[in-house]
Amino acid sequence: MSLGTVRHDWTYEEVKALFEMPFNDLLFKAASIHRETFNPNEVQISTLLSIKTGACPEDCKYCPQSGHYKTDLERERLMEVDKVVEQARLAKTKGATRFCMGAAWSDPKDRDMPYIEKMVREVKALGLETCMTLGMLSEDKANTLATAGLDYYNHNLDTSPEYYQQIITTRTYQDRLDTLEHVRGAGMKVCSGGIVGMGEQAADRFGLLMNLANLPKQPESVPINMLVKVKGTPLENVEDLDHFEFVRTIAVARIMMPKSYVRLSAGRTQMNEQMQSMCFFAGANSIFYGDKLLTTENPEADADMLLLKKLGMRPETREDYSDEAYEASLSSAIADKQTSELFYEA
Repeated sequence: MSLGTVRHDWTYEEVKALFEMPFNDLLFKAASIHRETFNPNEVQISTLLSIKTGACPEDCKYCPQSGHYKTDLERERLMEVDKVVEQARLAKTKGATRFCMGAAWSDPKDRDMPYIEKMVREVKALGLETCMTLGMLSEDKANTLATAGLDYYNHNLDTSPEYYQQIITTRTYQDRLDTLEHVRGAGMKVCSGGIVGMGEQAADRFGLLMNLANLPKQPESVPINMLVKVKGTPLENVEDLDHFEFVRTIAVARIMMPKSYVRLSAGRTQMNEQMQSMCFFAGANSIFYGDKLLTTENPEADADMLLLKKLGMRPETREDYSDEAYEASLSSAIADKQTSELFYEA
């Protein structure tokens, strides 16, 4: 059996045993599996844009966009389609191959769907893969987005079923699983991961990865976020997660989901170059590129490009994205720190 065989029957004891492996052995196993499926020196680049910010009715304790908490986040209405397309075009010139659009909703309303569909069609027309995160999706709305051409839908499980109610009470774990089922049923690809460092126990990190890996079809993208503590949210004073435990989480995700892109997501501003490099070695092969994810800071775009160059790595390319385009984006990143206040956290 190949090291990278996809399984859907992981047990708690097996996942616990992986986390408890000697660190070097774990990283070697993860890196070996990673090389069976992916080029270890390529990283898929995505850019995330907040198309509607703040006033979300959900009570996710980590999120500054929740209307339940008093943060400094300014509320914004749904962004105009042409402004979204403008930012997508800029993202492509900077090296992104996937453009993700996020809205602070419990679920998209009927009145918003025509605008959302148009965003998808016009961003896709630029030659970018499209991804959205809009909250819960009904079967009908999932089919509508798929018909518009949406490639990926992001909906994280966040944590283990056991710890979930300590973080969110306004929607259930089953609600999240139902949305993922609707996305799959509509024929779209799934982007689903979680957040670590929210005060959970190690067992909850085991449970998160086990629930993701044991889905009927594993997510094509698995974002692993490290909590970004935001003043005004209930988790602003939670104890920091040990960085080695975060790297272990990346490595175990790679072993359990060998064909998935494992995305190094929120929290990279707290990681130095050495830690990020260790995550790449452990199997992370996707990042969000730009100055912000939805509402929290992200490493500056030029710093990302320079780190990849230092490591002898490069952005993964699509057929319509040439080596010349990459070199142009690298040169531009180094010479010009042009950014946008619109780029906001995964």
